[in-house]
Amino acid sequence: MGYGIKPSARGRGLATKQLELALEKAKELGIERALITCDRTNVASRQVILNNGGVADTPFMEESGKVVERFWIELKG
Repeated sequence: MGYGIKPSARGRGLATKQLELALEKAKELGIERALITCDRTNVASRQVILNNGGVADTPFMEESGKVVERFWIELKG
C-alpha cells in the first residue's frame, strides 16, 4: 500500500486517515494482514503506520544502502 500527501496539506492527519481507509478496503477484500514499509528516515510515514496499528518487523537494506522499515497490520476481526 502506498499513500502520499502534498507538502501544503501535511500535518493534518490526512495520511493517517488515508491509510486507515485503504486498510478498511483491504479488509473488505478479504486481506487478513498488510505489510507496510517506509524509509527509515521518513519519520512522518513511520508515525502514520504506527497510528494505524503497525507492528515493527525486521528492517532490510536495499542495494542502494537505504534502510527500509517493515510493519505488519492485522486486519482480522
